[in-house]
Amino acid sequence: MPKLRVLFSGIFLILAVTACDKDRVFDDYKPIQSGWNKDSVVTFNLGELDSLKTYDLFINIRNNGEYEYSNLFLITEIQFPQGKVISDTLEYEMAAPDGTWLGTGFGDVKENKLWYREDVSFPEPGEYRVKIKQAMRKNDNIEGIENLKGITDVGFRIENSSNN
Repeated sequence: MPKLRVLFSGIFLILAVTACDKDRVFDDYKPIQSGWNKDSVVTFNLGELDSLKTYDLFINIRNNGEYEYSNLFLITEIQFPQGKVISDTLEYEMAAPDGTWLGTGFGDVKENKLWYREDVSFPEPGEYRVKIKQAMRKNDNIEGIENLKGITDVGFRIENSSNN
């Protein structure tokens, strides 16, 4: 009987957590093993999205104490089904001026939900793709950081826009 109670409690917890996230359309993470190489591209296949709705887009970054910087530069691409590409170079703060990590989480790993784009529509039928790569460089060094330590996961999230 206790096993059955634990099973039902687990199912209820899963349903409660997913029911509270009604705005989520897409949410996926890719693990980064042994550092994020400057040439490594994290790709998310979004599938086909409702062309009549608008969405808010987020990049989710999980970092641990091995991350040595207070900011993070990323290069992103949204690839449309018919070949159009939108590229952005983005900078995000990862730590406060006093060195305290931004983001949420207990222990060593912090999760940052970073605004990417707001009220985006996906007008073309077909599958969309998002690509993300790190673009960190040390001051006075043209070459990028070869292997960026401390980023454990890169995620991409799409939510229904509040303007729908």
